[in-house]
Amino acid sequence: MSLSILGIGTATPQRQIAQADAATLAIDFANAEAGRERTLAAIYRQTRIRTRGSVLLEDPGDAAFAQTFFPPATHGDDAGPTTAERMARYAHEAGPLAIAAARSALREAGRPAAAITHIVTCSCTGFANPGVDLEVVAALGLPGTVARTHVGFMGCHGAFNALRVAHAFTAADPAAVVLVVCVELCSLHFQYGTRSDHVVANSIFADGAAAIVATASSSETQSRSQLLGQRSQVLPESTDQMGWVIGDHGFEMTLSPRVPDAIAMHLPAGVDALLDAHGLKRSDVRSWAVHPGGPRILTAVAEALGLAEPALHCSRGVLADHGNMSSATILFILERLAREGSAGPCMAMAFGPGLTAELALLTL
Repeated sequence: MSLSILGIGTATPQRQIAQADAATLAIDFANAEAGRERTLAAIYRQTRIRTRGSVLLEDPGDAAFAQTFFPPATHGDDAGPTTAERMARYAHEAGPLAIAAARSALREAGRPAAAITHIVTCSCTGFANPGVDLEVVAALGLPGTVARTHVGFMGCHGAFNALRVAHAFTAADPAAVVLVVCVELCSLHFQYGTRSDHVVANSIFADGAAAIVATASSSETQSRSQLLGQRSQVLPESTDQMGWVIGDHGFEMTLSPRVPDAIAMHLPAGVDALLDAHGLKRSDVRSWAVHPGGPRILTAVAEALGLAEPALHCSRGVLADHGNMSSATILFILERLAREGSAGPCMAMAFGPGLTAELALLTL
């Protein structure tokens, strides 16, 4: 039995920053050596991002904000806010963003909050308990009996893991109505200093939330899309190429420049295996939803799968408009594909530590 997606909702922080301005801001907390300003600006420009949202973009006159999160660099070993300070900010900001996305998904699905039987939350950028799930329950009036499950610290492919959990719930109980909510505040973990992978991570990640309402498929279900199948693939000999580690000053990304090549080498076999399980070939796929870990990853995927440039225009568009919002990003792309009237079947994918490639085949 497939999973029917009845509605998708997305939300971004109230304030956005132009990428050129973000590059200027980064100079203040990267402790950049004299003369590196142009290098930083070039790195930010090469992301092909235009704007990004962050919950940290408050009133510029808020002195406490400026001193806590983006103080002028004072010495070479300045590491910025502690993890405790960043998690306090996560506890304050994640709930409202998740609630906005969930409310939008319920509205599009045409289902009342009282109908939700399960809620699956997903985040890799913060921890709090009581947390986001209970905030959503209280704010939207979900039943007190709603079954709650959290998918934590999976990385950019976390939404696929959350969808797998939702599918299991609806397969076990065809009457289940599941709300999936992904919320990521990546900007809380911007790193001070000039380490290359930290600088790259600072240049692409952003904040956002996305949600879906899903049920078991049936002849009576009026769904916007259906999840037909999924595949998880751990790429061989790639454990050291990407990591997400909790440090004393936020969560630290480790990122190897070999990631795009590893994905390109192993992805085609996984894509073909999932398609073959459904009697399809790559030429049968009408839409592609590829998580934009960065422009190099999108290019590597396109070249490895033999995709024409227009195939990834929604992935590139979401990256340009919002940056990389980790697990929430793929739902932004699916929402944009649906809004543009794209045809199915659709192959969706995202990548995370492992290296792991998560794939999903959907109708649109």
